[in-house]
Amino acid sequence: MDAYDLKTLLDAVKSGAISPEEAEHKIRWPEPFEKVGEYATVDHHRRLRCGFPEVIFGLNKTAEHVEGILHAMKRQGEGCLVTRVAPDAADRLKRAFPEGEHNPIGRTFRIRREGPEPPKLGVVRIVTGGTSDLPVAEEARVTAEAWDCDVALVADVGVAGIHRLLGRLDELQGADVLIAVAGMEAALPSVLGGLTDCPIIGVPTSVGYGAHFGGLAALLGMLNSCSSNVVVVNIDSGFNGGHVAALIARRAAMARLGRTPQEGIAPDGASKGDGASARPQRHGLGDLS
Repeated sequence: MDAYDLKTLLDAVKSGAISPEEAEHKIRWPEPFEKVGEYATVDHHRRLRCGFPEVIFGLNKTAEHVEGILHAMKRQGEGCLVTRVAPDAADRLKRAFPEGEHNPIGRTFRIRREGPEPPKLGVVRIVTGGTSDLPVAEEARVTAEAWDCDVALVADVGVAGIHRLLGRLDELQGADVLIAVAGMEAALPSVLGGLTDCPIIGVPTSVGYGAHFGGLAALLGMLNSCSSNVVVVNIDSGFNGGHVAALIARRAAMARLGRTPQEGIAPDGASKGDGASARPQRHGLGDLS
């Protein structure tokens, strides 16, 4: 149950369509959390509190543990996202959940939420310095898409051949937020920040030769960006980059609709009560010439 579901339920109580007792049962079930074996406690109310369901960090979890957690989440009709999925775990999950979507590059496994596809809210564009940055970029892409954003990827346009980036700036038009994924010296976010008027989320990667120190050089380079619209998440943290980008983009889309995140959007794409389209109006990034 998210904010829109809760408001719909309260409206039904107000109109007399359901009783207060029925509404109480719907709110209390599922329970706020569920114990799964002796290895996990699943937070079923994460979406109600935060707008997004719990995400499973697959690293160091056995395939059996990930499967058990997914079964608990899927029973509640939640969309499920697993990050850092090992190949053996991915094989087991694909057999257990044939409807799931495995991204071997981004190392993610996603099960979509039951019911109609929600409207796209907010525009996120992801830019990578090189092809070697794609695993982190794909993790960011899958995350932002799971949070119902309009997402596209522009790959391998780093500053070593900056004409590649300049030739594709039109693909970044209309973005509410950009995610810049880069290793080495990680100059890409600074360049993008000097060309655009939207927030840039820098995601440093552990790509490079010895003196990059496992991504530390990229992290420090991004933190020291002279472009004032650049903020940074942790090394190789595509999930965090995608998640924060989605939060920004969704709020921008809701503002264009004259809504608050708490008011929500109907499943058919209309904002509740006024029929406005949830598709954001495209807007430019300023003069990119």
